Amino acid sequence: MFVTFEGIDGSGKSTQVELLRQELERRDRTVVATREPGGTAIGEGIRELVLHGVDMTAWTEALLYAAARAELVGEVIRPAVERGDDVVCDRYLDSSVAYQGCGRGLGFDTVLELNLNAVGRLLPDRTFLLAVEPADALRRGSARPDRIERETLDFHRRVDAGYRSIVDRFPDRVALLDASRPPDELAEEVRDHLDLS
Repeated sequence: MFVTFEGIDGSGKSTQVELLRQELERRDRTVVATREPGGTAIGEGIRELVLHGVDMTAWTEALLYAAARAELVGEVIRPAVERGDDVVCDRYLDSSVAYQGCGRGLGFDTVLELNLNAVGRLLPDRTFLLAVEPADALRRGSARPDRIERETLDFHRRVDAGYRSIVDRFPDRVALLDASRPPDELAEEVRDHLDLS
């Protein structure tokens, strides 16, 4: 099973990744939990560059995220899926569609196709979009915001709208969850969707 968690920064993705990992391991399943960008030496280097480096063009940003993702899929995700392990990932290609395709204005389909090619068209079995109002998410954010988190509220609203478009486009894969609820309630809903209750 390949599961991803998506949402704007501050929506609680990392918490849900960890709760699902713990639940799957409690059931004696082998779990690979990872994050984007990151999860490999190349990916972590790209993470540092795109989140804490200098400003860059929208296309440079999109291509760097796609490169990190290609490496993660080739080195970690695809081998784990082929072994029959469960993979739980904090962000995947939907993030690029929302952030670079919609937030940066590069185009939903253009960025989707770039990333489908980068990952050999590997899609998650289930994606959970943790929906929260952008202004609320920014208030929840880090004390030391990264380059993306420092963007304007309007940018984060475009990203949020992009995510909601993904739900409309891929309703069989993407489940929209109200992330304003307590983490334990959300985790229970995730388990229900995955038939783990």
